[in-house]
Amino acid sequence: MITEGERSPRWVQGHQIRLRLHLIPFFGKMGLSEVTPGTVQDYRVHRIETTTKATGKPPARSTLHDEIVTLRLVLKAAIRHGWLTHLPDLSPPYKTQGKIVHRPWFSPEEYRQLYTASRDWARNPPQPQYRWNAEQMHDYILFMGNTGLRPDEAGNLQHRDVTIATDHATGKTILEIEVRGKRGVGHCKSTPGAVRPYERLLNRPKPTRGKLPRNRSRKNPNPLLPVELPEPTDKVFPGGGQLKLFNRILAEARLKQDRDGKPRTAYSLRHTYICLRLMEGADIYQIAKNCRTSVEMIEKHYAAHIKNTLDAAAINVMRPKAAKAAEKAAANGNGKVKAGGKPSQPEKAARKRAAQEAGLRVTEADMVPGSLTTETNG
Repeated sequence: MITEGERSPRWVQGHQIRLRLHLIPFFGKMGLSEVTPGTVQDYRVHRIETTTKATGKPPARSTLHDEIVTLRLVLKAAIRHGWLTHLPDLSPPYKTQGKIVHRPWFSPEEYRQLYTASRDWARNPPQPQYRWNAEQMHDYILFMGNTGLRPDEAGNLQHRDVTIATDHATGKTILEIEVRGKRGVGHCKSTPGAVRPYERLLNRPKPTRGKLPRNRSRKNPNPLLPVELPEPTDKVFPGGGQLKLFNRILAEARLKQDRDGKPRTAYSLRHTYICLRLMEGADIYQIAKNCRTSVEMIEKHYAAHIKNTLDAAAINVMRPKAAKAAEKAAANGNGKVKAGGKPSQPEKAARKRAAQEAGLRVTEADMVPGSLTTETNG
């Protein structure tokens, strides 16, 4: 009642489990005022010792963090009721910031390998009755890789939420999507590579498998059901079974795990979209708005391992030799070299050559937006 639907029953159940299994057995006999930063640190030591003894390895950092969050919620409830005057410091005394975890994603080569495998699966499914699911999965991969939607947002998406429009800035055809998910209602503009998969989704008839009654005989079969196209209120990705098929395609393409051993999921397609947009030089603030997240999250989990976000021209700045000589002369105190003197002819030629090379690099890196996520070869 208090959360008003902002927290799921599973979230509440997780706090109940942590209280019952770990927090109450340790803090149950203490008064509220006895929960101090020292006792919280003793609890961390207790959890590490007991878990290491039982399983052979300490609990994960995120596990301990979740348990401290539950304890903090209990103490905040006590403050609201007037049973406690202040909230003690529950932060760990050492290593307050953990290692930045990079989200598993598909590099451009791996993404091309993924949608090639899904396309082959759609053209030649293991059994004919699975063709519709295989075609849906192929378009799902391309749609997600070109929109950056979360899996739950794609699951809630209806055809009336998607509009095929022309981008006035670029003159290209894109999708304008009204997104409903964890952040409420938001908006998203896709890359041009999402239009073709969505048109296939929009014009693909609804599946009839399981709807036909058993045939009376081979000579007198039941008439086929009429072809029905999706309605505006139908979901873009209806039905289940997508997770199993997606994992099967990943396994056959040997893409289930990234180079760090982290398993890839449907969420990895969102991470791929963000990373590839950064690689193509898109503005990080615009990406954050389009993906309904913050610049801080993108800089922390995505941009940190994208080399294209580093500007070599801004990093490898070289001061003119005349300025270096002037500083050296000022440091030596002889004053023979004038600061700010005119550069010599070799220096002028070197600067001109560097400017031309910089201009050439910018021209070569000027790619078409969305070229990394556009489906190729049919």
